[in-house]
This record gives sequence, C-alpha cells and structure tokens, in this order.
Amino acid sequence: MDADEMDIDLDGAGADIDSPLSAPSASGSLPAVLSELAALHRRASSSSATSPSLSLPSITYLSSAPAAVASLFPRLAAAGVPASSLLPPLEAALSAHPLPAAVAYLRLLLAPASPLLTLFSPLPFLSLLLAIRKAAAAAAYANPSSGSGGGRGNKRKRNNQRHQPAAAPQAAPSLLPRALSLLADAAGRLPLRAHPDARRSLVDTAAELAAFDVLAAVLGSDNHAEAVQDVVRALAPAVLSGSKSAARVGAVQFLVTKFVPLGAEEGEDGVRKAVGYLPRYLAVKAPDKAESRALAVEAIVEVVRALGSQERDGFAGYVVAMSKGKAKGRLLAVDLVLAMLPVLLQSHGDDCDLEEGSWGLKCLRVLVERCSDIVGGVRARALTNAAQALVVLSERGVEVDQLQEVMRIGDMGLGELLRQRCTDDKAAVRKAALVLITKAIGLIGRPVDESLLCAMGAACSDPLVSIRKAALAAISEVFRKFPDEKVMKEWLQAVPPLVIDSETSIQEECENLFLELVLNRICQAANLNLDDDSIKLEEVFPEGTLDLLKSICDGEVAPCIKKICASLGKKKKLKPVLASSLQNIITISESLWLRSCKPIENWTAPIGSWWLLSEVSSFAPKSVNWKFLSHHWKLLDNDGQDDRGKACSQVEPNSAFWAVNRVSLLQTISNVSMELPVEPAAELAHSLLTRIENFDMNLSEVDAHVKSLKNLCKRKAKTAKEGDALILKWAQQLIRSAVDILDQYIKEISESARGHSFVTPLSSKSRGKKQTSASKSTSEAVIAVFTVGSLILACPTANVKDFTPLLHTIITSGNSEPRPKNLVGGTISFKELAPSLYIQSWDTLAKICLVDDKVAKRYIPIFVQELERSDMATLRNNIMVAMADFYVCYTAMVDCYISKITKLLRDPCEVVRRQTFILLSKLLQRDYVKWRGVLFLRFLPCLVDESEKIRHLADYLFSNILKAKAPLLAYNSFIEAIYVLNDCTGHGAHSESQRSSDRRPALFAIRGTDERSRSKRMHIYASLLKQMAPEHLLATSAKLCAEILAAVCDGLLSVDDAGGRAVLQDAMQILACKEMRIHPNICTDNSEMDEEGGEGGGTASALLAAKGRAVTQVAKKNLIQVAVPIFIELKRLLESKNSPLTGCLMECLRALLKDYKNEIEEILVADKQLQRELLYDMQKYEAGKGKDKAAAEFEAGPSGTTRSPARQTPAGAAAANVDASARATVRSVLKEVNRNTPTPPLHSMSVPKVKSILDTAGPGSRLPGVLESVRRLQSFESDDEN
Repeated sequence: MDADEMDIDLDGAGADIDSPLSAPSASGSLPAVLSELAALHRRASSSSATSPSLSLPSITYLSSAPAAVASLFPRLAAAGVPASSLLPPLEAALSAHPLPAAVAYLRLLLAPASPLLTLFSPLPFLSLLLAIRKAAAAAAYANPSSGSGGGRGNKRKRNNQRHQPAAAPQAAPSLLPRALSLLADAAGRLPLRAHPDARRSLVDTAAELAAFDVLAAVLGSDNHAEAVQDVVRALAPAVLSGSKSAARVGAVQFLVTKFVPLGAEEGEDGVRKAVGYLPRYLAVKAPDKAESRALAVEAIVEVVRALGSQERDGFAGYVVAMSKGKAKGRLLAVDLVLAMLPVLLQSHGDDCDLEEGSWGLKCLRVLVERCSDIVGGVRARALTNAAQALVVLSERGVEVDQLQEVMRIGDMGLGELLRQRCTDDKAAVRKAALVLITKAIGLIGRPVDESLLCAMGAACSDPLVSIRKAALAAISEVFRKFPDEKVMKEWLQAVPPLVIDSETSIQEECENLFLELVLNRICQAANLNLDDDSIKLEEVFPEGTLDLLKSICDGEVAPCIKKICASLGKKKKLKPVLASSLQNIITISESLWLRSCKPIENWTAPIGSWWLLSEVSSFAPKSVNWKFLSHHWKLLDNDGQDDRGKACSQVEPNSAFWAVNRVSLLQTISNVSMELPVEPAAELAHSLLTRIENFDMNLSEVDAHVKSLKNLCKRKAKTAKEGDALILKWAQQLIRSAVDILDQYIKEISESARGHSFVTPLSSKSRGKKQTSASKSTSEAVIAVFTVGSLILACPTANVKDFTPLLHTIITSGNSEPRPKNLVGGTISFKELAPSLYIQSWDTLAKICLVDDKVAKRYIPIFVQELERSDMATLRNNIMVAMADFYVCYTAMVDCYISKITKLLRDPCEVVRRQTFILLSKLLQRDYVKWRGVLFLRFLPCLVDESEKIRHLADYLFSNILKAKAPLLAYNSFIEAIYVLNDCTGHGAHSESQRSSDRRPALFAIRGTDERSRSKRMHIYASLLKQMAPEHLLATSAKLCAEILAAVCDGLLSVDDAGGRAVLQDAMQILACKEMRIHPNICTDNSEMDEEGGEGGGTASALLAAKGRAVTQVAKKNLIQVAVPIFIELKRLLESKNSPLTGCLMECLRALLKDYKNEIEEILVADKQLQRELLYDMQKYEAGKGKDKAAAEFEAGPSGTTRSPARQTPAGAAAANVDASARATVRSVLKEVNRNTPTPPLHSMSVPKVKSILDTAGPGSRLPGVLESVRRLQSFESDDEN
C-alpha cells in the first residue's frame, strides 16, 4: 500500500477496514483499545492465522494521546494481556495505515512503562521506517518546490490518481514532523547494538530525510562507535551532491558540529580513527564533474578545518600522496591544495607557515609540480589554482623572494614554466598560464625573459577567442608593470594588430589598452616646462615617452595604430590634451636643441611626434595652434628650399627625417585646414602649388602636398562648386606642365640615343656634367609622372588624354613589336635607361585606369602581360597592388586572370610573395575572389614557404579565416591537393584540372621523395586535417582508400612513375599520421573551455563525446570492411613488383591497427601471413618504445632529477630486460605457428632440416605451407638475433 492510499484511509472513518473489531466509536478511547487488543489476543491464541490490523480509531487514539499510552501497559497487565500481543496487530497496521501506525508504535516504545525489549523487533521497525519514507515522498509530491520531485513524473502520477480526494495529500505531512521527532527521541533508547541491519536502515532513512536530530541521537547513544561508519556512509552522498541544497548544507554542518567532535582525544580509538579518515573517504568518493567537485572540495575543507592539527597534517600528507596517483586524484588534489591554504597557513606575514618541511610548503610545491602534469586538464587546473594561491599568499604578506622560491621546480624558474605552458598544445592550459602571468607579474622580475614575451605575443594570435583575451590581458599587465624597451616592442607588435580581430570585444579592449598605456602616457607631457638645468631630452619627459613615440611609427605597426586612432576619434575618446602634449614635446625639443647652440638645420623633432599629431589632429583640430604649424612649416620648408649644393653636406644626414616630418606636418595642416584663417590658408596654398610645380620634391611628399592643397582650396572657396572648379584649374595646370616636361625628356632621350654613335666622345669633365644634367632631368620626369598620378586620384575629372600616350610610349618602349619609325621614343628602352621612370609610368597608368574604365579595359591585359614577364621585383610588386585595386573596381574584367595573378605566390622575391598573399587574402575575405578552381591549391605551398612571416600569415589564414568562412574547403579539396603537390597527372580524375588551369603545374608542386619535400607536404596535409571535424576525417580516410589505394590496385594510378609512387606514399603516411586518428575524445578537444563557459558546457561536452564515440565505431567498421581488403590487395601488388613502398604499407597498417591489437586476428582473417608479420612488427615497435621509456625513466629518476653518469649503467640493464621480454613475446607468436613446437634459429635452418622436422612431426603438425610462411620471416628473426 503506497503513501497516497494511506492518506485516503486516514480521512476515511474506517468503515471499510477488514477487522472484526471495527465497531468501536470513531473517536477511539482507552477501554475500546484495551477490548480490541484483548479480542485480538484471544483470537491469536485460538487460531494460527495472521493477526488482523488494529482499527484506525484505535491507531489514531494511540498516536494522539500520549497520556493514555502511559497507562496502557499497566492496564494490559491487569487484564492479563501480554505486551508482546501488541506487535502482530501493529505490524499489520503499518501496512494498512502506515504513518498513523508508525506514530502509534513510536509512542508505545517511548511510553514510561514500555517493555522496550519486548516491543522492539527488527521487522516491525523496518516497516515503520518504510512508512516514514513513503510519507516523506508523499509530502514531496504534494509540495514539489520543497523537494526534488516535480516535473512530468508527478504530472503523470496526478493523472493516474484523479479519483482520489483533493485533500488527501495534505494529511500525511501533518503527522510526518511528529513521527520524525518521536523517532529522534526513540533512536537513543532502542537496542540497536544487537540489530546492525535495523541501525543501518535507521541511519539511511534519517540521512535521506535530512533528519539530523535522529543521527545525532544515534551517535549520542551507547552504540555510537558502531554507528559512526554507517553515518559517514549515509551522509556522503548528500555532502558530495552537485546541488547547493539545504540538505547538503545541513549534512556538512552536522559533520562539522556533531560528528567531528566525537574524535576528541578522550574518545574511543575506533571513533577517532573514523573521524580522522572522514575527509579521505569524502575525497575518494568525490565526483568528477567540475561543479560537483568544487562543492565536494568546499565540504571537505570545512571538515578539515574542524579537525585537530594532527588530523589536518595527516590529511595534508594524504593530499600530497594523492597528487602522485591517478589523474582523477591529481585533479582533486590541486583543488584541495588551494582550498586548504587558508587552513594550513593560518598565520600572517613572516610567521606564515612556509618553513622547509611544513605541510603548507609541501602542498604549494605539489601545486607547482602539477603545472607540468602529463594530463592537460590537471595542468590547466594547477595553473589556475596557482594564480589564486599567489593572491592568497600575497594577501598574507609573504615576501616576493620567498614566493619565487616556492614557484621553482628544480632548476626551472617561474618564467621558464610559464613560457612552456604558454605554448602548450591544450587550449585550457594556455589560457590558465596567461592568467597566472597576470597574477604573478610581480614574481617574474626584471628583465622579463624574451622567450616568455614572445610566447605571450604569439598567444595574442591564438585561434581561440578566450585565449586571445587572456593573452591581451597578460602582456598588457606586463607592459603596465615593466615598461621596458623589449616589453614595449613586443606589446606593440602583438596588441595593436588585434584592432582588426574578428571578435568585437577584443577590438574594443585593444583600443582601450592603447588609450591607457600609450596615449595617456603621452598626455602627461602636456603641462611640462623646460627647466634651466635640463640638458638631455629624456630627462624632461616621463620615462618611456620618447621610446613610445619612436616605436608607434614603425612600418609594421603604423597601419594598425592609424586604425586605432581613427576608431578612438570616432568614439570621441581622443582628448584635446593629446594634441597639446605632442605640440609641447616638439616645442621643448626645439628649445633644448637651440639652447645647446647647435644649427637648427640639424634638428629633428622626436621621432613619431609629428606622425602621431597628424593622426589625432583631425579629431581635435581646434587644439592645434596655427602659429605653431606656421613656424615649423617655414622652418621645414626653408630647409627644403635652401641651396642644395651648399648645404648638402649639412642637411644630408637628416634629410630623410625632414621629409617625413614635412609629410606629417602637411597632413596635420590638411586636417585642420577648415580651422585656419582665410588669408594664411590662401598664402600657404600658393606656396604649396609653387612647390609642386617645381617637380623637385621627394616622392613621399607629393601626395601630402596635393592633399593639403586640395583642402586649402576648399577652405579658400566660398562654395563647394567654386572649390571643385579651383581644384580642377590648378590640377590641369600641373598636368600641362608635367606633359611638357615628360615630352621634352622623351625627345631628349630619343635624340641622344639616335646620335650617340656619331658624336665625338666627350671629356671626363663634360661627361660628368652631362650625366648630372641627365640625372636631374630623369628625376624631374619621374616626379612629374608621379605627381600626375596623385592629381588624378585627387581630381578624377582632370583631363589626361595628352599624358596617357606618353605613358604608353614609355611602358611599351623596347618591345620587339614593329612600330612607326617616326614615333618618338620608339627605338629606345626606358626600362634600361630609366628604370625608375619606367616603374612610375606603370603606377601612374594604373591610377588613371582606376578613374577611367575605358582606359582600364585597354590596358589591364597589358598589366597582366607585364606581370608575367617582368624581371623587376619592384614592378611586379606594384602591378600586384594595382591588380588588387582593379579587382575591387572591375571584378568581372580581372577575374579571368586569377590563375596568372596567383603565380606571384611562388615569386622568387619574398616581398612580392608576401604582398600577393596579403592582397589576395583581403580580397578573399571581402568576397571579391572566391575559393574556387585552383586558387585554394595554390595557397597551400605558402604554409611551408621559406619566409617565416609568410608561413605565419598562412597558418592564420587557414586556421582562423578559412575555417570560419569555408569550413568544408579543406575536406573537399584534400585528395586533389595530394596530386597537385606531387605534380602527378597519372590519374585521370585529378589531372584534367591541372592541365586546364596552368601549363606549369610544377610551379605549385613540392615534388621529390627526399625527407625535406616529404616533410613539407606532410605539414600541409596536417594543417588541413586539423581543420576537419571527426566525420570529415572519417570521410577523408575512406576517400584516400577508394581514390588512391584502390586506384593503384585497379591500375588507374601507376606506381611505376615517380609521381604515382609519391602520391601513394603520401596517402599511406596520411592514413598513419596522428592528425588522422579518430578517438572518442577528439570532439571534446576543441571544447576544453566549455567547463568554464556556462551551465550548458557540460551538456555540450557530453553531446560531443557521444558524437565522438559514434564516429569511432563507424571508423572501426570502415577499417574492417573497406580499408583492410584494399590493403591486402595492395600488399600483394607491391610485393609482386618488389616495390620499396611495401615497408611504408606495413608501417601504415601497424599505425592503423595498433588500437585494435586484440582484434587483429579477426580483422586480418583473409591474410594470415600479413597478420603474423604485423604482430611481429608491432611487438618490435613496442619493444623499442619500452626500451626508450625505461632508459628515460631511469635517467630522470623517481623525483624527476637527472642521474649522474656513474649511475646510468643500470639503464642498459633495464632496457635489456624490456628487450628480452619483447623478444620472448615475439618468439611466442612464432612458436604458435608450429603448434607449440619450438622454432630453431633461422640461421641453422635449411631445406633438409625443414623436411626432417616435417617427417618427425606429430599428427597435429601444420602443412608445409605454414613452414614456408615461417621461412619468409627469416629477415625479421635474423635481425633480432644479430
């Protein structure tokens, strides 16, 4: 009868109870109870039938009238009814009316005159406990929010019990508290010592119902020594539960306040030992999941805190021992060490218990040692806990020197440990190491290890977002703490590029850190003044300010910093004080230079100050002083206008810096042009126009002059239309001047070339003057051509129809095509006479094409032609940049030339290759170029390029951008990549695309069977395999077997030529490589961070693990049904051709089958000989592996220290033992061939001897073919014996 039926019976009046004495009144009374008991006793005496239950009124009366129960037993004795007659009807009542009968039974047991030993019996008592449990379940059902019940199960139960009254569930809880209270009172009085099963059931029930008063009563009784273990066993599930419930909190509090005090010194030895071992028992039973384990650790530490010092030290020793055991124990140990630190180190400051030999120090060293654990999860957890431990120790005032000593492992300091962990192959470990760097930056010390800085910088480009964030925080904390030159350089190389990260939060953090660590430091110079005794510039400004300015204008970092400044400016985060600070830095620098009485011509502003001012001035134009700009423009411009012949020796050293500063100054003027006064703006515009028209500037200054002049004209004009007209006017004026200069130059060069053979040779002095004049005219022509290119971009409506034919003459000069004799410049080659003019002509023509589609349509094919045949790396690089711009403007027009453009990925010049890779990658990200055709295959060799920078870019492209943008591309093109990289055209299915796409397929091939070529190809294959999901790895394995291995067996792919052999060898090496192996946990490798990623992380990991197991099962099925038959056929083919690839095939099979050692006989049932050979190879491999492992373990020793040379001799013995063991195993395999007949050494075997063995063999011997198979193994056995 369940709890719900009990509730219904409780409400009913008992009319339907099957009892002969159900007639008494419903209210019940003591005489009625006595008469009913007397009748039941007489009935039991006269009949052996089962006693009926007490009536409900009698049970209700006994459960609700404690005073009447006290007088029951004297009156029963007076009536001649024995007390034992109560047990049968009460036991029956516990089944009919569970909870009321249980309360009545407990009141009878607690009655003053109760014959306890007579009334107590194990079976009725167990029924009583069951009744209480059912009542508790009914209470939880009636109020789901108070317990763990609820949900769909309760809904079904309610649907099944709709016939019951609605008030039924409320009756049980009314008696349940009373029953538990009575049970707690009775628990200490019951004779449980003689009934251990009843005691265990009582403890289990109390633990299940969180009735801690009952447990306290049991422990407080005379039999508490026997009940201690039962209480621990019953409470452990509640203490170690994964939910923060009231029952768990109560259980922990009970153990701390009631249980642990039993282990006092005056207690029994067994109880003290049980209390001391309590935390160890909880540690053994601790769950594996992270959240549940954390709660378990919290409970264990609460218990340890309540223990005595001796027990705490004992448990600390147990934790240290556990840290050297299994992985689960090691993981729990590192959590326990962190949680126990406040307990073990209760003192503060210098008195903190970190003495040598103390348990606090031992536990900390355990934490540090586990940072190099073999299991990635343990390493990650140890690093995370070490970071928190450092915070705890720092708060307790532990000195830095002492902390550094604690964090040392042997000779390896903290810096080396962090460097190794920052490059760990597990993502969680890398992230934890970066967090530890952030916490332990004060312990690393100065100077910061350069390798550690490089590791943090590399982590900033990690594929995982969480690791990039952690690396960003770590290296920024190092820079904040130690603003050294090396740290600054690495920070600027790693952090600013993150402004183009795909994660928005990383971009924002990058901008905020740059604002804090760079710009705000520079702002500190805004209010500085020059002291009278200042001599050096570095003494005036805060430390590192000038170094920052110098570093931010580095060529590789500058584009990213430009983007950061632009983004901060748009968000209005750039303060006007920054511009004031930069002006102050320049002014103080000039004043200090003049104070030292040095010529102003040799002065240059601090490097980077003008450049940064040009970037921030557009967002704070009112903060830039016009007098300041005017003064420095006159200073810089006058230097440029000086007589260059006289001042050349003085200006030459700083001419490059002056040119850069002029460009930045003009950029600044352009940015603040709208704030300038009208008259000074007009005067400056006239000056700029004059400078441009002279065509004698440095090329780097032309663009800045043109842009500034354009903005100043807009400022000068009253309306926009007037401004455009003014710009067009001076643009046409400059273009006409450039046409005249270039036309004159071409005529002079042509005339000089025609009359050169008929002119009297000049003297050396005249020749020098003429060369100087020619050089000056060439420079003027180059500047004119470049200026037209800048003008056409600034004013696209300008007319260049007179200039384009001149450019055409230059770029086509020297061609072998016939041309009119009267064409100026047609007979000379400007490529040889004036290479710089030749290159600039192509660049300017490209700019004209960008604004004129008709010109572009005519000249784009010429650009592609020059791209293919040019032997000038600079020109190829410039044309590649132009083609990228053409792709944006004229995509359809340029797309047909993509196969020719991608040839530059294999250009001899590294700069051209890198430029091509970057430009094509940007076009691919913006979808101007699609990953189709051979484009993907041509990007693959970049993964193994000779340039480290290109390899790094390629790794990032394939592992981040491509994986997100086209995740199936690596899988779909993998087989074709094998053929292309080996330049194999033997298989028709994969040769057509090569022949149709390029006449030089070997350009992108990495042919050769040498080790270097094979390793390059394998690196490419491994990079592609890492991008595949497990199901794609499985499909790729099947495709390798079907399209390459099976093609060889079917004769579609020939192994007689080098290409076919290389493809087959690569396929077998791919199948055997570790990246191709599919394990059940492969799906969880990329979800290591799920544990910390939220509540759904555990579910996601479980789903991925289930997916991994399913894929593994399919992989095994594919191996047995598809791969092995192909391998068997391929082995026969290779053996018939005596191919050297047989060994590679055996190695591949060994790698594929080593996870199925016990199933090799079933898998290779079709080829027994192959089965035996594989077994032998695997045994030999394991023997060598075991030999190396034994030697390494002996070298390292048990504590991880290196042994001295004098003690290395036993390593040979250990290795020999392993070798002998492996040899014995191999012999057992060979012995089994002859049915336990020992095989003699092969060098002593001969044909007659084999026959004699056959003649003397017993009736159970093998056929001669078996011995023939053994004979074929001669080379293996002879190698072993030799």
